[in-house]
Amino acid sequence: MIDVHCHVDFKDFNKNREEVMARAKKKLSAIVDSGATLGGNRRALKLVEDYKGFAHAALGFHPVNAIKADLDIIEKAVKEIHENIDKTVAIGETGLDFHEVKDTESRNRQVKVFKTFIDLANEYEMPIILHARDAELKAFEIIKKYSKDIEVIFHCYGGDIETAHKIVDESYYISFSTIIAYSNYHEEIVEEIPIQNILTETDSPYLSPFKGQKNEPSFVEEAVKKIADVKSLPVFKVDQKTGRNAKKVFDI
Repeated sequence: MIDVHCHVDFKDFNKNREEVMARAKKKLSAIVDSGATLGGNRRALKLVEDYKGFAHAALGFHPVNAIKADLDIIEKAVKEIHENIDKTVAIGETGLDFHEVKDTESRNRQVKVFKTFIDLANEYEMPIILHARDAELKAFEIIKKYSKDIEVIFHCYGGDIETAHKIVDESYYISFSTIIAYSNYHEEIVEEIPIQNILTETDSPYLSPFKGQKNEPSFVEEAVKKIADVKSLPVFKVDQKTGRNAKKVFDI
């Protein structure tokens, strides 16, 4: 199994990161830690050093954080991505969040930053990981228009099924998090999506499948199990196929 989107670099794991990673190594073949800020990118790169061959880094800037940060910080993040591109398996997360951001000026800034990261992914022919919340169709239209021949992953997708079909028709990927363990709506989306377009993630420390527990990469098993149940497939088949999808996308 592979957790293609987590945040083990977050301070939530400062007290037990080694134990979390040890549990992950017992069940998974790899994780992709996704940078959400300049500091997050740096911490993701440290994870790559600390857990060589197991932890991989995606470097980006979360769209909500992009509104809060000064432009020079975003520019510095872009510069450091250029400098560390050989240690990177994807650009992201990046994208649009119209749930948290309501005003037009801030949304337009999100779009501008999003396009900057699309340019990065195009330049290096890297996969790009999208955060799209209450803006899934808008994000799809932008990535379709501006991206070149790169892999596109809509992480933790929760948009409408019509847009999900458009995403798949472009041969993009949809990553399902552990939220599927308790969300009937996400089950409906999985029913509609071919297994060859599915990836698995936790988005830890968020979206735990176990009430009262902080999410962690090893819990991605719960997403794999639920997808298998929805698809009426053996768990090992879903594990095998989604794992192959991830290895292909991220070249890991």
